[in-house]
Amino acid sequence: MLNNVNLADIRSFVLIAKLGNFTKAAEALEVSRSHVSRQISALEKQMGVTLLTRTTRTLRLTQAGQHFFHQCESALQLIDQALVAAVDDTKKVQGLIRVNCVGGYLGEELVAQAIAEFMQIYPQITVDLDFSSPRIDLIEDQFDVAFRMGDLEDAGFIARRLMTIEMVTLASPEYVKKYGEPTHPRELADHRSLTGSVTKWSFVSALEPSKHYDIHVKGKLTCKNGRALIKACQLGNGLIRVPKVYCEAEINRGELIPVMPLWRINSVPFSAIFHKDRYQPKRIRVFIDFISEWFQHLS
Repeated sequence: MLNNVNLADIRSFVLIAKLGNFTKAAEALEVSRSHVSRQISALEKQMGVTLLTRTTRTLRLTQAGQHFFHQCESALQLIDQALVAAVDDTKKVQGLIRVNCVGGYLGEELVAQAIAEFMQIYPQITVDLDFSSPRIDLIEDQFDVAFRMGDLEDAGFIARRLMTIEMVTLASPEYVKKYGEPTHPRELADHRSLTGSVTKWSFVSALEPSKHYDIHVKGKLTCKNGRALIKACQLGNGLIRVPKVYCEAEINRGELIPVMPLWRINSVPFSAIFHKDRYQPKRIRVFIDFISEWFQHLS
């Protein structure tokens, strides 16, 4: 009976166990929920083992299901590696690369330019480029590479650092003339702020690096697009905290000026994030190496 177990049913079981949800697994497989449910029922019947206990609200692995999942996950990774190695052209870089990236200057100018140059070199590559700021799951959302600011929190992925981003707090001369210039982060409570997704602003004393100060700010304008914040700041609507690379031209022209020079913001890494344990087709390996070299030449 076990010789008749369908590999597709095992794949569906592993995906359900990863995502913890029949509906999400069905969407990822582009089949109906009832189809994956029948697959699991057939698998359990052929094995004579209950793998999942499920109610209308919860889904969890049985003890047997947990052991089966961990062994099958490892085995399927080896099978996938063998399959990809067999079909992936070892001489050509080709196929689809799914990329998720922050927007603004980093994504729309730098990463987009690097991808365009990559596609010039490898014309058989197709890129699906998605600009979105919310945290994404590379596996669940089916992306191959993501570009993000900040430290990597998930040990299941690798972050290839591309550059270090200097953060600055800025105002327009008109704003300073009208509202004054803050000299300490605590004074931000009395100022107008323009914020993105981060509303907890952290500062380090330039004179005493061990001295920190955090403050939660409420934005007069809240927007996840850096260019929109810069435009609003230029017109004197409030203070912004953005990567310096977003607005170096405006700073050089004197349209935006740094404030609180005795309080700095820790720099943050900008990285390419990709799967740690998944076998990478040649197109992904070459793409990541190209992007890394591209940013090295940029600095």
